[in-house]
This record gives sequence, C-alpha cells and structure tokens, in this order.
Amino acid sequence: MNIFMREMKAHRKSLIFWCVGMIVMIISQMSKYTATSGDGQSLNTLMASMPKSLQAIIGSVSFDLSKLSGYYGMIFIYLALIATIHAAMLGADIISKEERDKTSEFLFVKPVSRNKVVTAKLSAAFVNIIILNIVTLITSIGLAGKYSKGEPLTSVIVNLMLGMFVLQLIFMFLGTGIAAVSNNPKGASSLAMGILLTTFILYNAIGMNSHLEVLKYLTPYKYFDAKNLISSVGFEPVFMILSALIILVLFTVTYVFYRRRDLEV
Repeated sequence: MNIFMREMKAHRKSLIFWCVGMIVMIISQMSKYTATSGDGQSLNTLMASMPKSLQAIIGSVSFDLSKLSGYYGMIFIYLALIATIHAAMLGADIISKEERDKTSEFLFVKPVSRNKVVTAKLSAAFVNIIILNIVTLITSIGLAGKYSKGEPLTSVIVNLMLGMFVLQLIFMFLGTGIAAVSNNPKGASSLAMGILLTTFILYNAIGMNSHLEVLKYLTPYKYFDAKNLISSVGFEPVFMILSALIILVLFTVTYVFYRRRDLEV
C-alpha cells in the first residue's frame, strides 16, 4: 500500500467524525435561526443591548440577524474554528505519528526519499481538509436554500468557504511545520493547538477593544472576517498575500526540517 493511501485509510474514521460534527453544528444552528427569524428585529435589538465584549464573543457584531446571511456570518467563525482545529491536529499528527507510535521502520523500508514521504503525507492531509470544506459547503448551501426565504446566499457561502479553506491551509501547515521541527512528537499537536487558540483569543480581544486593531495581522482569523467577505469589501489583497507567505514559509519549514531530522524507531 502506498503512503498516500495508507494515510487516507488511517484518518478515514477521524474525517467521518469531523464531517458529521460539522453537519450537526450547521443543522443545529439553522434550527435556531428558524426559531428566531420570525422576530429578527427583536433579536437585533437584543444583541445591540448587550455589552460589546459579549457581542464580540457571540460574533453578532455588524450582522443583521433578521437575514440568514447575517446569521450565517455570525456562526461562521465557529465553523472556521472547528475546521482549523481539525486542520492543525491533522497536520501535526500526520507528520509525527510514525515517531509517536514507534512505527518509523515502515518509512525506512520504503525505497522512497524523505521528500516523497512528506509529499504523500501532505497530499493526504490536503485531501482531508478539502473533503471537510466541501461537506460544510454543500450542507450550508442545502440548508440555506431551505431557510433563506428567497435571499440569495450561494455566493456568500462560497466566499466564506474559500476564506475558511485558506485558514485550514494555514493551520494545517502550522501543524506540519511544528511537527517537523519539534523533537517531541507527542507535544507537536498540543503546541499547534496552543498557538491556534491564542490567535482565536486575540481575534475576540480585537473585537472587544478597537485599540487592539493593530494586532489583526497576528491572527489569521482576522484575515477572513465574515463581515468583510459578506460585504463589498471581500478578500483584502494584503491578507491574501500575507496568508500566501505564511503558507509558503511553513510549507518550506516542513520539508527542510523533516528531511534533516533523525526519526526514532
């Protein structure tokens, strides 16, 4: 069995679990929308009366909750959080699991180079995050057609999923980069998650305090803010360029350090 198929099989159950979790999340949130959409203006008033810090945590800032586009924009950050947690854990695990599980001999007996091993592993991780993204996209568009009351949402959801996909790539390569550099394969996933949660907390902190806006470049979640992707602002070139640079650097780190390290059997 080649390395790519081995990795796909190894992460098959996990991918199904994450896909089901994402579907359940979307269905539950859409169900909540149907319960509140009949009195959307009152919901807007209620949210506006809350402290800005609480609005930032909930994610309701700048959204018209009487429309499904606004409601979906509010929950998008949590869909993105789920997707990026999956990506970061997958990236760290797929690079470090041979050492963690003491199965490095599987790689050593293969007549393939380190670069080919990494390429196969990254390809499997890439396919996994694409599948999760597509499942989220199809589920969201399908339910939006049922609950949107004629509001055109397909292009909005596609834009949000494109933004989420770039976030998935950033955190997947964060996980692979850390796993390739770290001498502690068991701690790679924890470190990746720690960085992810720090950037998410910073994202919320910026929403609570406008004076922290200058720190937005430190959290990828700010690069693809739902309110910008839904509005005419769209994808900001500076954040797209910064995302590409982060991915390129982490991609390079993964290859360079994995090729140099001594794998423990």
